[in-house]
Amino acid sequence: MNTTQLKQWLTELAAVIADNRDELSKLDQALGDGDHGLNMHRGFQAVLSELPNIKEEDEPAALLQKVATILISKVGGASGPLYGTAFLRMSAACKGKQTLDDETMVVALKQAAEGIAQRGKAAPGEGTLLDVWSTVANEAKETGMDWNQLEASARDGMEATKDMVVKRGRGAILGEQSVGHIDPGAVSSYYLFKTLCNTMKAGE
Repeated sequence: MNTTQLKQWLTELAAVIADNRDELSKLDQALGDGDHGLNMHRGFQAVLSELPNIKEEDEPAALLQKVATILISKVGGASGPLYGTAFLRMSAACKGKQTLDDETMVVALKQAAEGIAQRGKAAPGEGTLLDVWSTVANEAKETGMDWNQLEASARDGMEATKDMVVKRGRGAILGEQSVGHIDPGAVSSYYLFKTLCNTMKAGE
C-alpha cells in the first residue's frame, strides 16, 4: 500500500460514511446519543478536504497521522479519540516506509487494535468497535493480508456485537437489554475495512 492507495481508500470511505450516516445514527439511538453517523460524516468530510494537500510522494505515515489529528478534533463522543488512536498507532507502525508491505500492515493493525483497547479500557467481547478491529488484526496475523478474508472477518466482528452485552460506553447502562443491537462503531469500522479491502483488491 502506498500514499496514492491510502487516498483512494479514504475517499471511498468518506463516501460510504456519507451514504450511511443516517443508518449509523439510527443504530446509535439504541445504544448511545444517536449522533454517530453525523459525527463520523463530519470527521471524514474533514479528512476528504485535506487529501488534496497530501502529495503522492509523502509517506503513508504522514497521511495516517494527519487523519488521526483530524478525527480526534472533529469527531465527537468516544469515537473520535478511539478512531484517532487507531490511525495514530498505524502511523507509528508505518513510519519511515514509502510503501507498506504485508508485514508492516499486520503490525499496524495489531497496534491499532491495542491502542483502541487501551484508550477505551475495553476488551474483545464487550460489544464495541474493538470487536471488529481485534478480529481483523488477529485474522491478518494468522492468515496474512488476504483482502477477501479480512473483509469477511470484519463483517463477522461487526455482526458478533449483536449478541453481546455491551460493557463500555452509554450502551453499558442497558445491560442485558443491549443484546440484539449491533454496535454503531462496529458498523462504521466494518465500512472502514470493507473500503480498505475494496481499494487493495482494485490495485491487484
